[in-house]
Amino acid sequence: MAKLSASPTSASQLIGSDERPLVVVLLGPTASGKTALGIALAQALQLEVINVDSRQLYRQMSVGTAKPTAAQQAEVVHHLLDLRDPDQPLTLQEFQELALEAVNASNRTRSGALLVGGSGLYLKSLTGGLKPPAVPPQPALRDQLERLGQVTCHGLLRQADPAAGTRIAPADAVRTQRALEVLYATGRTISSQQGADPPPWRVLELGLDPTDLKQRIAQRTRQLYLDGLIEETAQLRDRYGAELPLLQTIGYGEALQVLEGRLNQMQAIAITTKRTQQFAKRQRTWFRRQHQPHWLRSEDPLNEAMTLIKGGLV
Repeated sequence: MAKLSASPTSASQLIGSDERPLVVVLLGPTASGKTALGIALAQALQLEVINVDSRQLYRQMSVGTAKPTAAQQAEVVHHLLDLRDPDQPLTLQEFQELALEAVNASNRTRSGALLVGGSGLYLKSLTGGLKPPAVPPQPALRDQLERLGQVTCHGLLRQADPAAGTRIAPADAVRTQRALEVLYATGRTISSQQGADPPPWRVLELGLDPTDLKQRIAQRTRQLYLDGLIEETAQLRDRYGAELPLLQTIGYGEALQVLEGRLNQMQAIAITTKRTQQFAKRQRTWFRRQHQPHWLRSEDPLNEAMTLIKGGLV
């Protein structure tokens, strides 16, 4: 992607008659170009990037999560990257607390903040003020649920909490286990505990969803393998074991099968590409139902975004 640029405009200049801080959100499905545009927006607004990608929260997972490179992080300060080791799960509530600290600090010092990411529930926890249950991870219960298998677990969830069972995809083991964990720990469904308290800022959501997303995903997947996804997966397996839940996620799961001799690299790339495209479809559905972004459609998304921001559409 060509380098994006626009004349710097401090967030404090965008307050206008409404003195509440302006929080700009850049969202979109995976591989849509959020990282590059987020950096350009941060430079144009004199802000820092607050990451809202659930896998980029973890250390030692740079290639497989397409984490901003060292060079990109040198261009603009990025917050909420590399918070935990992969075997130390970060709950939604913990993320929310850390992210709100970062947003509020930016609002105090810069009169605005910039959120960039594609993890819909994590974004919604900030922009919608969701109140996730304060239930810590239950390792023993998670081990039991792993042994039961995702098909059985999702069936249990549909029976116990139909609302969550409908909202959570049948293949989403992480969220399925979390919903059951909350249910067994508190005796109440996760749906009944997810209240909302909207934050005291203005929010402007901008969305990226390019028409060539399938091609972008295919190209980026090939690049991830060229950049060392299999080698990174081997390091994670050797350090944390092959049963590490994050090693079952897109990309890492296929790379692990290559290491185990169950797939060759071409097969792994094809499967990762397909899984990523399916994930992007679910992201699009979430954004359509849960958010109301101004979709950036022009060939110059930075200037289109800046026009929307300056136009005070919030």
